[in-house]
Order: sequence, then structure tokens, then C-alpha cells
Amino acid sequence: MRIVTVLGLLIVFASLANQVSAQERQYINGRSASQSDGAPFSGAVLVGNTLYLSGMLGLSGGQRPANAEEEARNVLTNIQNTLEQAGMSMDDLVSVQIFASDVGDYDAFNAVYRTFFTQEFPARAFLGSGTLLFNARFEVLGIAVRR
Repeated sequence: MRIVTVLGLLIVFASLANQVSAQERQYINGRSASQSDGAPFSGAVLVGNTLYLSGMLGLSGGQRPANAEEEARNVLTNIQNTLEQAGMSMDDLVSVQIFASDVGDYDAFNAVYRTFFTQEFPARAFLGSGTLLFNARFEVLGIAVRR
């Protein structure tokens, strides 16, 4: 009887492990390797209840905004829009990394950042990065888990 019980449990665990490893992926603003135009990455990838956000910029019409606050608002709005496409909100973010070309923009970024959340803030890092693509002030990436 014990052998049958153990075998039954092993089958159940193997089935669950197979389901977890075979979760479907949903690509948001996705690109495939066959596309030769544009950057070689997807904007975000949803696996199960977890959304992995690629680094995003806050440019306006391809140009750097006039000030850090406007650029912070743009990049956070881009993240918010991507989260909404996945059926999530800013409050689903669990980890955020901000790369800043000038750490002196820390307070300006935070002033805008605070306005995008209604619940607890996610874990976060604010890192000085040197020059960013397209002369951006900020590049932000994150991980969100559906509540």
C-alpha cells in the first residue's frame, strides 16, 4: 500500500513540475529573431503570473525631454501602459531597477515615482550608469507579479 501511495504522489509531483516548466509565454511588444528591423528584444514577457519588463526609456518623439521630471513621467507611463497590456498595474511591480545617467536626478525621479503607486512600493535600485542610449536620463526595468 505504501508503494502505491508513494508512486501516486510521485506522479502528481511530476505532473505539477511539468505544468510549471511548460507555462506559456506571452510577448508584449514582441519581436522575433527573424525581424531585422528594430532592437532585438521584446518589451515584456509574461510567464504565468510574472511579467518581465525590458529596460524602457522616457523619450518624447525620440527626443530627450526638457527636464528629468518629464522624462521620469514618460518612462513610468510607458511601464504602466505595458503592465496594463498584461492585465496588471503599477502596484503589481515587485522589483524595479532604475539606471540614471546622473544620480543627481534621484530626487526629481522620486518625486514623480511616488505618484504612480497606491500601495506598497516594490523593491528597488537606483543606479548611476553613465551614458544611456539616445542620451536618455533614465532606463527602467522591472518584474511584476499579478496579485
